[in-house]
Amino acid sequence: MTITLSQVSKVFGDFTAVHPLDLTIPEGSFFALLGASGCGKTTTLRMIAGLEDPSSGSVLLGDQDITALPPHKRPVNTVFQSYALFPHLDVYENIAFGLRRQGVKSVAGKVDEMLDLVELGPMARRKPRQLSGGQQQRVAVARALINRPQVLLLDEPLGALDLKLRRQMQLELKRIQTDVGITFVHVTHDQEEAMTMADQVAVMYGGRVEQLGAPAELYENPRTTFVANFLGTSNLIEAEVVDAGSDHALLKAADSKLRLPTERAHTTLRAGDRILAGVRPEKISLTLAADEGTIPEGRNRVPGTITDASFLGVSTQYVVNSPAGPELAVYEQNVERDSRLIPGADVVLHWNPAHTFGLDSAQAIDAGTGEDAA
Repeated sequence: MTITLSQVSKVFGDFTAVHPLDLTIPEGSFFALLGASGCGKTTTLRMIAGLEDPSSGSVLLGDQDITALPPHKRPVNTVFQSYALFPHLDVYENIAFGLRRQGVKSVAGKVDEMLDLVELGPMARRKPRQLSGGQQQRVAVARALINRPQVLLLDEPLGALDLKLRRQMQLELKRIQTDVGITFVHVTHDQEEAMTMADQVAVMYGGRVEQLGAPAELYENPRTTFVANFLGTSNLIEAEVVDAGSDHALLKAADSKLRLPTERAHTTLRAGDRILAGVRPEKISLTLAADEGTIPEGRNRVPGTITDASFLGVSTQYVVNSPAGPELAVYEQNVERDSRLIPGADVVLHWNPAHTFGLDSAQAIDAGTGEDAA
């Protein structure tokens, strides 16, 4: 079912954990609440679950106002990071627990169905201690789903797993959600996790939703410096608007001229205004300054000097010092690597103007890169 939060807020004493929030989570979607510690994402999840009472506003499930309903009367189940499996019960009985508690006599068919869903049939009689972290997590999901909730809430469910297993479980959770077709709401601080799994992502910062949208839209077209920096890496270049045309604005950064599509500017565009011109590192190409004549016309370009180069297998990551900005990042795939691109080399950074986005320069240029991204 669709979840609708209408002006929902949560205040603890003098601290506002969640500012008045309007949010619609579509029925049958995999929805992620993404943000650093203390941003309000878990508090928002707990208000949907009924584990926290909103200080204001209402929570609707479909057309039903569930704001005042206690947790056990909501058609919602939660999977926590700790999994909270019963150590004395085997996998089968852990999954069956909710049904037995309700007095259901015949549980075999439903438990077998859940075991098939999470692909743990052969391990039905093992105890939790005999399972890997990923297998325990799947048991917790099966136990939460067997009661047929209309919404499954996941609170950092992969946080205790190592990187390789976490990536595997991202795909598993997405598969399970597709199979059962109910609404999943997933809280995470892991950007890759949210981007991999979710249909829609709400990026939270300071108790507010900074931006809401599909993962690709958030990454390619961030609207704030926090989103630009928190989702991956962005180069944010301080510039001045020279001319604001109908399709493109002309910007000046140090001695370089840059073009910005007006539809990708999330601030006013008036001649003389300051602006932050953003571009992702993988959108940029590097050419030796001596070969600048080979760069196609019409591309944005800034000069610089390579200060660092790190070979990472699939790509090489460069740090370039430029009059347009210090420590600009460039990621180039190792397809036809130019061995002359080494620290100390004078280069030109160039990219398609369509990959440039514009942000309000009044924002902190480093938002999302320090403690607020932890």
